[in-house]
Amino acid sequence: MGVNELYQALKPICEKIGSIVENGNEIFIITHSDADGIISASIISASLARLGAKCTVRTISDMTLDTIEQMRSENHDFYIITDLGGGMANELFKALNKKWMIIDHHQIPLEEIHGDYTDNILNAWKYSIDGDKEICAGGMSYMIANTLDRKNRDLSSIATVSAIADRQDQGDKKSLLGMNSEIVKTAQSLGLISVDLDLMFTGRETRPLHEALAYTSFPYIDGLTWNTENCYAIFKNAGVMMKDNDERWRTLSEISQEEKSIILDAIAKFVATSSQNPSANIIDNLIGYRYTLTNEDQRSQLRDAREFSVMLNACGRIGKAGVGIGICMGDRNLMLAEGEEIVATYRTTLRNYISTIFAEKWRLVDDGESVFVNGEGLLSEDLVGAVASLLSESPTFSSRLLFVRALAKDGTYKFSSRKCIGCKIELNLGLLIRHCSESIGGIGGGHFATAGCRIPSRRLEHFLQNLRSSIADERFATAS
Repeated sequence: MGVNELYQALKPICEKIGSIVENGNEIFIITHSDADGIISASIISASLARLGAKCTVRTISDMTLDTIEQMRSENHDFYIITDLGGGMANELFKALNKKWMIIDHHQIPLEEIHGDYTDNILNAWKYSIDGDKEICAGGMSYMIANTLDRKNRDLSSIATVSAIADRQDQGDKKSLLGMNSEIVKTAQSLGLISVDLDLMFTGRETRPLHEALAYTSFPYIDGLTWNTENCYAIFKNAGVMMKDNDERWRTLSEISQEEKSIILDAIAKFVATSSQNPSANIIDNLIGYRYTLTNEDQRSQLRDAREFSVMLNACGRIGKAGVGIGICMGDRNLMLAEGEEIVATYRTTLRNYISTIFAEKWRLVDDGESVFVNGEGLLSEDLVGAVASLLSESPTFSSRLLFVRALAKDGTYKFSSRKCIGCKIELNLGLLIRHCSESIGGIGGGHFATAGCRIPSRRLEHFLQNLRSSIADERFATAS
């Protein structure tokens, strides 16, 4: 199995979609409320709209039995599920027969690869394609869109954003791998994306230099991350011109290579004198490939793929996924303005969450190999994953497994797990979390280094015991 088999599978799937559209049936799209889910649904929705299809999009944080029951009761003509649904195929089949399709990249049980409903599942792992690194749900959705009509190749740029959003930039210097790299090449050939090696500051196109460094959380730099005053001081003392002739703050995208070298030297000197972290690692992690959406306005938060992905994640995490979908579908007025406001609120909220977690030591249980974070009474369930991602990049938790929890509105616990920077533990978190959650009546899964689940609150202690005892279980020590 491989890429060729995937291409072969796309044709009958697209023929089925085409037939549904031609018959005038409505297609209901259900997707995950993060950036990859928002982009996946937008790509499918855009390609269907170009065919004249009737379609509706709904975003959810988890695929649950209650969600499936709601789908059954609403009885739409056909359902396309993106970035969700792994491990739930049997329940979907019982409720909807074959009126559904999953487009996904999360690892799935063997029975979903070989079962009776396998034709309803388009998943990277079915074709021996690494869904952790080589393609995400946005990329899989793009493959369908491109097969439906080659004119949909213009969606390759937004598919690239989904790969960045799902942290699949795991190649040398944070480059994209596998099928993601092929999608990037398509976008480049159409003049939609440019790729260059640059400093990995947040807000390359939009923020003043010192703010761009301060808001960069990976690599985390003691004394600089979230400290705009120190960032300003080291740049100013190094002789970097912070404003242009019109007294406007300069951005990273506007400065010369020589100035970038000066900035790197200034950061290295600061780290060498004030941090316990090796400066070489930090400097290496500050340089990587940037993906610029060339059709977006300069100084727009959508011009840099990483900034674009942050905006979409922010929209999804605070319950405004519709704004993100509007942006992906081309709205550059009201939706974009609202998205910019959402990002500002999102960043502030996350910063406050992280500061509180470190200040309230009782929230942390750290045994040197794993760290458990109790977010009860602090974290909203939709931001557990974002908090876990930020914490995993902190040197405080380097080399560990991280498990963050919050109490959800429905009384369940939502967990998000990550491998922290430098973690060498040969453990597949997706398999571990699926096993431990399902063993106590929960639902979970994910990838090699990132995973999540939802469990009954009454089984919390049992779940935590399962996790601790299963970390060393060889069944879950599979390669990525």
